[in-house]
Amino acid sequence: MGEVRYKAAIGQIGRVIAARLLPGTDLIEGIEKICEDYGIKYAFVGCSIGSLQKATFMYLVPKPEAKVKAGYTAPFELPGPIEFLGGLGVVCEGEKGERITHFHGTVSDQLDHVYGGHFVKGKNAILVTMDLIIVEVEGVKLLRKYDKETDLVNFAPEPSKR
Repeated sequence: MGEVRYKAAIGQIGRVIAARLLPGTDLIEGIEKICEDYGIKYAFVGCSIGSLQKATFMYLVPKPEAKVKAGYTAPFELPGPIEFLGGLGVVCEGEKGERITHFHGTVSDQLDHVYGGHFVKGKNAILVTMDLIIVEVEGVKLLRKYDKETDLVNFAPEPSKR
């Protein structure tokens, strides 16, 4: 077994928001609007279930030219109606101070084929409902930063300056 390496920072749970995104609302834009309206800077989506008009996501494939030999596909669009089986996400801050939600989920189509991956902001409108539990994270910065080792933008938790 190789060396165990990680980056971590200690924080605590703040408020818990139970919400329903209404038909036509984009999944990620909806999560971010809820966070904005409640003054939440960092959070995680611990529960998400519902339906989508269509699903648009990316998934990992071999990419020999990439530093880690893998990378995401171009966005893949799955026509609806789509059953959204569940997803998890982290609401972070990007390097320019912008809100970035890194969200992965699993869906099934009309033939009960199951798909999953990294969901694309602005491309996943709710069909009937999206039930969410959003949990605020305090005392730690949840950042997404460029990582030289992988040549990708990755999760980079840091302690908050107190």
